[in-house]
Amino acid sequence: MLKGKTVLLGVTGSIAAYKAASLASKLKKLRCDTHVIMTKNAAQFISPITFETLTGNKCLIDTFDRNFEFNVEHVELGKKADLCVIAPATANVIAKLAHGLADDMLTTTVLACPCKKLIAPAMNTRMYQNPITQDNLKILKEYGYTAIEPAVGYLACGDVGAGKMPEPEVILDYILQQLAFEKDMSGLNVLVTAGATQEAIDPVRYITNHSTGKMGYALALNAARRGANVTLISGHTAITPPPFVNFVQITSAQDMFEEVKAVSDKQDIIVKAAAVADYKCANILDNKMKKSEDNLSLLLTRTTDILKYLGEHRHQGQLLCGFSMETENVLENSRAKLKKKNIDLICANSLKTEGAGFGTDTNVITLISDKFETELPKLTKDEASKKIFDAILKMRK
Repeated sequence: MLKGKTVLLGVTGSIAAYKAASLASKLKKLRCDTHVIMTKNAAQFISPITFETLTGNKCLIDTFDRNFEFNVEHVELGKKADLCVIAPATANVIAKLAHGLADDMLTTTVLACPCKKLIAPAMNTRMYQNPITQDNLKILKEYGYTAIEPAVGYLACGDVGAGKMPEPEVILDYILQQLAFEKDMSGLNVLVTAGATQEAIDPVRYITNHSTGKMGYALALNAARRGANVTLISGHTAITPPPFVNFVQITSAQDMFEEVKAVSDKQDIIVKAAAVADYKCANILDNKMKKSEDNLSLLLTRTTDILKYLGEHRHQGQLLCGFSMETENVLENSRAKLKKKNIDLICANSLKTEGAGFGTDTNVITLISDKFETELPKLTKDEASKKIFDAILKMRK
């Protein structure tokens, strides 16, 4: 995912320096060319050899180290880097960077970097909350740095509060947001629905379906990483919401309809990936009917067809995409839905196809519009998401 990208990872003198090794390892696994620069204080917490082993690159510490090729090392690394990440970032290094001080290899190199910069503060709570540190962070943000909020919890010094270095997975999300894709969806507003809705029968039981939300969440994440302003409206799932999206949690089909209706006019692209329950049920306790399965069917009524509503109320230039889950006559039924619901693109798949359907990490999709049909091979849902938005962007041209 990060092949061909170069990340400069700065490690400073914090007890959290050991977490940077995990981050370097994760970057390497994503085929990122990772170069680590440590301060001398950082080397008191973790060995440079650790980073050299993990990255395959020399770990730099000394500005006047003569054991390298004949070039100005900090300038060369500054030119090469696609992203500069300082994790952990101590209060001392934050202060230096805010005021342009360059008195070691790390600060000298960062000052020579024209690329985007991320910092992950890690320090004692009172140091972090000190107005001087907060002012320095504001200065860095004004210069284009992105500061990742520190985690809150038990610190190495024994205090409890803000100041923990964010976990490597969180920092990696920020890196991927910057580097994983070209920002070809920058400026676009994208709405994605995902997950399964739940229709209450009584306070205990409800009607739902087998949707896990994996496809919708993958779509939302892909759009966000490509620069879109993403709103994700989600029914029930067991998945953590993707980062960098506006997340809205709902329960019923009516909840989803109301949320979609409220924001649909502002969207350039809408992708309905949610598996909305087709029926809702009047609460049995509000009726005099007996609690029996024979009578339950009499209480069922159709839920609102959200995609059909969107097709009938779309604004000019808006592109609508839906999903069609079928068990037979997949292409024929999906073509019919495309016309009936007045949408631009439908992603057709079959419950009977291996690697497709609910609960899997892969999907087998045929993209259908009124101008083309493209059958995709079995892909991960992340890969399928990219193909879907690639097709949508082509259709918008």
